[in-house]
Amino acid sequence: MIIAPPHPDEALRQFTLDCLNLLDTAADEYLDTLVRVARSAFGVETVLISLIDRDRQWFKARTGMPLSETSRDIAFCSHTILQRHSLVVPDTLDDPRFLSNPLVTAPPYIRLYAGHPIRVNGFPIGTLCLLHPEPRQLSDAERSMLVDLASLAEWHVLHRVQSTHIRTLYQTLDAERHRAMTDPLTQAWNRQGLEYFGQALEKAALANDTKVGVLYGDLDHFKSVNDRHGHAVGDQAIVQTARRLKATLRADDILVRLGGEEFLILVLVNQREELAQLARRARQAIVETPLLCAGVSLSMTISLGVTLKMRDETLAQAIHRADSALYRAKANGRNCIELG
Repeated sequence: MIIAPPHPDEALRQFTLDCLNLLDTAADEYLDTLVRVARSAFGVETVLISLIDRDRQWFKARTGMPLSETSRDIAFCSHTILQRHSLVVPDTLDDPRFLSNPLVTAPPYIRLYAGHPIRVNGFPIGTLCLLHPEPRQLSDAERSMLVDLASLAEWHVLHRVQSTHIRTLYQTLDAERHRAMTDPLTQAWNRQGLEYFGQALEKAALANDTKVGVLYGDLDHFKSVNDRHGHAVGDQAIVQTARRLKATLRADDILVRLGGEEFLILVLVNQREELAQLARRARQAIVETPLLCAGVSLSMTISLGVTLKMRDETLAQAIHRADSALYRAKANGRNCIELG
């Protein structure tokens, strides 16, 4: 197996992906439909829309694949993003790059791979790819269809960004400012990011006649994780928590790591019940299945304080009220939601 080298403009490529706010987000009906159509059209077992992150490939849409992500080192798509055109491998056993890849030698036993880059602002953020357990050639018509379907996925990603305030904010950031506003462990925003994006969300709320909702969350009994399993496992638990929380959010929602095991989520909503529903989704994402961290299975819970920002108060005041509600949630037995 040959591990793909980083993209020549890896820092800017990753920056572009980060600014799209796609990683670890909820399922997208359009992209889910696209991969199902592609699976039927090509007659293959698996179709993926794969995003290449720092050390993993994460599947924004998938059919025929039980995994939600793999290591970047074994990702076929890590090779595809280095190309201008499609990468088609009719038989992986004939290609030294993939011959001993664990995705070839073990389930899903890939023999055919065909992928085409998905680009945003000229940078390849991922691919649309086909996988099949039997070798086969693609006809010229099938190769053209692969390019067309990748273009549809690319168009949808661009349209999604352009239809939100993220596009405007993305254009005002450079890579250095982005790093300064990002939590290095989880890739969520930090307190500097909160200040920047919080102001933008307030403006969006005024412009759209909506309300800013605040969710203040804290993992329960987290100190015992570090004490029992060590900080390496604790750090992985924080990373997995951030990914699960982000997967519950919508395009314009903002996830902030305040420090330690504390997270803040800012959302635009129309009414309190909508905010309560988002809070229930966030809590359920943590408690529904254990976190797998460095081989350790952790059953975690989270307490949440939730409030709507009032017109006559600052965002800082609303966050303070959400924090007070969080303290009530802790006092009421943890693993619950309190409205402030």
